[in-house]
Amino acid sequence: MSISRRHFLKLSGALSLALSTPILVSRARADSASVNVPVTDVDFDCGIASGDPGCDRVMLWTRATPKAETSSVTIEWDIATDQDFRQIVRSGKATTFPHRDYTVKIDVQELAENQVYFYRFKGQNGYSASGKTRTLAKRGIDHLKLAVFSCSNYPAGYFHAYREAVKNDDIDLTLHLGDYIYEYGSGGYATEQAAELGRSLAADNNGELFTLQDYRKRYQLYRQDQDLQLMHAAAPCIAVWDDHEISNDTWIAGAENHDASEGDFFARRAAAIQAYYEWMPIRPPEGEQSLRIYRSFDFGQLFSLHMLDTRIIKRTQQLEYRNFMDAENGHFDASGFQTRMAEYRALLGHQQRDWLRQQIEASPAHWQIIGQQVLMSRMQLPAEMMANQDLTRVPQLLADLVPLKQRALAGESLSDEERRRISQVMPYNLDAWDGYAVEREMVYRDWSATGKPVVVLAGDTHNAWHNVLRNQQGEQVAVEFATSSVSSPGMEYYLKLDQQNASQTAAAMQTLIDDLQYCNLHQRGFMTLNIRPDTIDVEWVFIDSVHQRDYSVAGRHALTHRS
Repeated sequence: MSISRRHFLKLSGALSLALSTPILVSRARADSASVNVPVTDVDFDCGIASGDPGCDRVMLWTRATPKAETSSVTIEWDIATDQDFRQIVRSGKATTFPHRDYTVKIDVQELAENQVYFYRFKGQNGYSASGKTRTLAKRGIDHLKLAVFSCSNYPAGYFHAYREAVKNDDIDLTLHLGDYIYEYGSGGYATEQAAELGRSLAADNNGELFTLQDYRKRYQLYRQDQDLQLMHAAAPCIAVWDDHEISNDTWIAGAENHDASEGDFFARRAAAIQAYYEWMPIRPPEGEQSLRIYRSFDFGQLFSLHMLDTRIIKRTQQLEYRNFMDAENGHFDASGFQTRMAEYRALLGHQQRDWLRQQIEASPAHWQIIGQQVLMSRMQLPAEMMANQDLTRVPQLLADLVPLKQRALAGESLSDEERRRISQVMPYNLDAWDGYAVEREMVYRDWSATGKPVVVLAGDTHNAWHNVLRNQQGEQVAVEFATSSVSSPGMEYYLKLDQQNASQTAAAMQTLIDDLQYCNLHQRGFMTLNIRPDTIDVEWVFIDSVHQRDYSVAGRHALTHRS
């Protein structure tokens, strides 16, 4: 989909003005530009964070909230090899301003390879909390443990998953695959229990987000969550956006949750991206004036991590089933739908896809791990279920079809009608890779040509999944592990499932969807990957409730993947 010249010029102008968010690069022991500037009286009420580690560098982040109105804020920072800060190896000052929303990002460089560090910030009247971070290594790494998160909706429930993931201090790195914030206002998606939980949106920020100030205030609310602060302080974070950092179902030139009455989409997107860059500890590969966020990290010969954008850079607008329905007779235009599905439609786009292929080819590592947003596997369900208008009937329809599929798998004969019922399938979510099947095959061909083991990570659906990724010829090219959400409700919310029905529906889907190995449709949580040279231990951890202040672990599902 092309952008009109008018929109291109508008976007370019918005970015040149809005994305003026420089990162302080620190190579010297102290930053001479602010060395004689007095330190300001501030609060560190939004916590601290680190991210995007390299072999000799790491990003540090905080927000220095001034206690009185001021045109600038100056704070100090330290980074040490011990948590008591007796062995400080780098320190300096940093000055920030209202036009950066008082956020501070320091790209600390010339650090030691494969080293654990501790960091903190200091204002006039005291220190921030301290955080733990680390650098990467070109060699010598034989084990790392990652925690993977997605879809953290503040009004929907507590962020217990963040706290649980890091409480044992054994996580080396966290990944956030997007929907770090949600753009909806009060009364929007999954806000029904917000007041009861004490998680209502701020009074001056309880509408839908459109402006730079809107997005900034929403990040400020999220960042004051204590569980989120613990997660960021425990390990460096590598993050990428999904759609809700901008607007629901974002694509290259619009979004489902944006219409012409709400102003110019590109101005809204520029505001959202500026706020994201200000509030997240990331190092964009082409600087904060660029939309490009996809980037790679090499963990010695153990694994390479490739973080992708599947939302805003090149995504073609999503197809919708309703656009292929005849309003008069209610018939579905199957031929028209298949024609559109057979066309090349971009999710990554040529440039990002070529970049990914080159990164994998050049990687010195054994494992190639893809961090991205939406499910990649073929998630195709029987057509009669997809045509059903009453979602409450879905569990029973699936249950009725399971015996037919089991008989077919056992080699028993089926009538033509029975075979039709289980063989006629349709993608359940056209917003995922199923809606971009031609480009998915291009990606699969690239991966197969490298001969390297590929593991895909996904979020977005609010449910946990384990899939085998096969090309059109039925050849396995990769595996996919998708994390549940931190707090956003999953399929049980839409299908009105209790725990028993959700478990039964999940079991039915595992039978009916050929490439699906496991799913959990009703519990919130996170996922860990324990990566070793020949194996990856994957574990999904589920929280009993995000609607109670106290929580416990309600279940786990684990497997070992071998190359």
